[in-house]
Amino acid sequence: MVLALRDLGHDVLTVSETGKAEQAWPDEDVLEYSSQDDRALLTFNRKHFVRLHNVQVHTGIIACTFDPNFISLAQRIHELIRDKANLAGHLFRVNRPN
Repeated sequence: MVLALRDLGHDVLTVSETGKAEQAWPDEDVLEYSSQDDRALLTFNRKHFVRLHNVQVHTGIIACTFDPNFISLAQRIHELIRDKANLAGHLFRVNRPN
């Protein structure tokens, strides 16, 4: 999915690319890191980050239902956010089609 999002023109940084993937990074810290880097956070951990949306300032959260068709998922994410000038403070939900 990361490659598909990049192919669609999005600047994507994974937790693995930050070097922190194996550090049991608390969700609050992940969200803070993304905000400090002026990035929206894309996650499959919907429950925790939907809760954090209500209690922590952030630069955007995109909470997704897992879809093994990563290209389709990337396209749905792209269509949802491509015309948004600013994602900050917003929670976006991207669900798997029925």
